[in-house]
This record gives sequence, C-alpha cells and structure tokens, in this order.
Amino acid sequence: MLSRKNKLLLFKLLSLFSVVRGYNILVITLAQYLASIYILAPEIPLRKVIFDLNLFLIVTASALVIASGYIINNFYDAEKDLINKPTKSMLDRLVSQNFKLTTYFILNFLAVFAASYISFRAVLFFSAYIFGIWYYSHRLKRIPFLGNLVSATLAIAPFFVVFVYYHNFKTVIFVHALFLFLLILAREMIKDMESMAGDMAQNYRTIPIIYGPRTSKMFITLLILLTLVPAFLLIKTFDVGYMYLYFAASIILLIIFLVLLWKAEGKKHYVWLHNILKFIIVAGVVSILLINVDVVLNRIL
Repeated sequence: MLSRKNKLLLFKLLSLFSVVRGYNILVITLAQYLASIYILAPEIPLRKVIFDLNLFLIVTASALVIASGYIINNFYDAEKDLINKPTKSMLDRLVSQNFKLTTYFILNFLAVFAASYISFRAVLFFSAYIFGIWYYSHRLKRIPFLGNLVSATLAIAPFFVVFVYYHNFKTVIFVHALFLFLLILAREMIKDMESMAGDMAQNYRTIPIIYGPRTSKMFITLLILLTLVPAFLLIKTFDVGYMYLYFAASIILLIIFLVLLWKAEGKKHYVWLHNILKFIIVAGVVSILLINVDVVLNRIL
C-alpha cells in the first residue's frame, strides 16, 4: 500500500501529466517520426531516420515547447476551465500555479538548449514558436476566428519544422498539410461551441458568442467541405498507398459529422463532435503506416 505522501506525489504527477496533456505530446511525437519515415524522407534508410540526432532534437524541442504551451494555456484558462472542465480542473489544481510557471520556463529553456545543437535557425524558430504560443494564450485566443486560425497554425508548426529540415517540397506534402490544418481549424471552432459557458463568464469574444451557434455551424460546415477537397485529391491524384482507405473513411465520417453538427444543441453534442474530429486526426497518424506496409522490411539497411 502506498503511503499518504506517496499517493499525494502520484496524484501531483498525474496532475502535471494532465496539465501538459502528455497523451497529445506522445501522439505528436509519433506523428513527426512517422511523417519523416513515410512522407518527408521516404528514400532515406529507416535506420538513418530513426537514429538521426538532429531529428531527435527537433522532436524533443517540439515536445518540450508544446508541453510548456499547454502549461501557459492552462495558467490563463484556469478560471474558465473551472466552469467548462470542473473535474479536470480539480486534478490540475493539485499542482500550484508557481510550480507550473517554473516548469514552463524550464521546459522552454531546455527546448532552446536542444535547438542550439541543431543550428542558429532552429533556435530562432523555437524561440518564435514559444513566443507565438504565449502571445496566443495571453491575447490572440480572445479574438474571434483569428484565435482559431493562430491555434491551428501553431498545432501544425512541429510538422513544418520537420518538413523544412528534409527540404521536401513535393505538392503531396502541402495537400497532406492542408487536410490536417483544416481539420484542426474545424476542431478549434467546435471547441469554442463546447466551451461557451466558460467563455461568456470570462468575456471571451468567440464566434458562437458574438454571432451565435448557427453562424459557427456555417463556418464549420464550410471548413469541413473544404477539407473534403484535399481528401479527394489524396485519393484520386496522389500515390498514398493503402492510406487512401483512411481518406475514404474520413470523407464518410466528415459527412456524418456535418449531419450531427446541424442536429447538435448542447455541450454534450459538441463534445461528441469534437471527439469525432479528434479521432480522425489521431487515426490519421496511425494510418501513415498504410502508405507503405513493407517499409520496415525494405528499409532496414
């Protein structure tokens, strides 16, 4: 049996993991490596990609900055989350605000330190990324649509830095990125509808609060319809191996999503819609393996 002190320590570790959303960071880390292996550097031997020190440092710096970003976002949204996510907020509060801020600065320092081993340009990129996340959390997230746009841009930034590292400028990369960007942007707008109660209490100026849920649904519908375009292109125009099955399934799910969106009336419904988009995004990470199912065997040497 754990002592009371050890139980408290365990709960604090769980709290910190909740604050930094460790599960999201693990998914992003996996996505960066899979994208590197299957999409960005398909001609490079598997072993060289996996054991590339620069790639490892890029992924590590990305994870550290994203973790610090969740901390600063949690810091600014503490009051709002008490209304929107009371259970999670109680767990998050097991770690003091001072400890969170200290961890925030340490993580950012470690990220820049890791980037300094890559290049000066990497230091500039991650410094700008840190500032961008802070400025979004502090001010931009309160501005309708611009906040959503910036949030989606920051979410795909870890993939942008890997894309630049490999200097792969093929059209198919941009189409993949557009599909992901539009999905994330739609998810951000759904999150605004999901958190209307807390946003209103904290005077956040989001689209559903200013223009109403119907206008938000129209914006989201437009984004989903736009998302179908790169999905169709990746099926019909580009060679994505068996990943075309993922995009075909995504199209079906997105059509179902639109039907449910216009029937949604409360937070519970918006949570389900948010989870559908999140599932499509996470499934997309795993589905990268379908691009070439023989890659592990063929690229060992």
